Amino acid sequence: MIHPIELVIFDCDGVLVDSEPLAVRANVRIGAELGWPLTEQDVLNLFVGRSAVSVEAEIASRLDEEAAAVWAARFEELHRTAVDAELTEVAGISEALAAITLPTCVASSGTHHKMRHTLGVTGLYPHFEGRIFSATEVAHGKPAPDLFLHAAATMGVAPAACAVVEDSKYGVQAARAAGMRSFGYAGGLTPADWLAGPDTVVFDDMRKLPALLAEFG
Repeated sequence: MIHPIELVIFDCDGVLVDSEPLAVRANVRIGAELGWPLTEQDVLNLFVGRSAVSVEAEIASRLDEEAAAVWAARFEELHRTAVDAELTEVAGISEALAAITLPTCVASSGTHHKMRHTLGVTGLYPHFEGRIFSATEVAHGKPAPDLFLHAAATMGVAPAACAVVEDSKYGVQAARAAGMRSFGYAGGLTPADWLAGPDTVVFDDMRKLPALLAEFG
């Protein structure tokens, strides 16, 4: 049975705010500084869509825990500077949000502090205030389903009635694991074929999202 959509859960980075290029650039730079040369593709494959805890564990396994802590601090510095100077919202997201009449929330691998900053800089924070969930609130980050299930439960909506808007392979995997439909945004850095899969609609223009939600809801 296909349930009508009752809640749209948005990822933050790469879906609401165009922060992924800034984060990838920062990680490539830090990797070069700390002795783990990474390409942009490496960062996409290893880091994008995962929680800070998971990323730090990945770095510690390649380098050591001290280097992972230095990496995290350096990333915070570089990312904040880039966000303040360059961050914009994802193209078309304001138009999409204005047209979506369903309840919405945010569920991101980022911390609340980071989301207050990025959503604040772009002016999107008031749209979601009080309905923002972070991977810091659950035991396991994406691709585990914990975060999306936590968001749905808090919002009082069954998983089968939720639609997740994601731009990372870990995010769409988490949505599937949670028993939710997903809409994979391929207008950013992640290749469309990384997002394709069961119960997933892949699209490349945020302005199309309201119609897609209506069509597949």
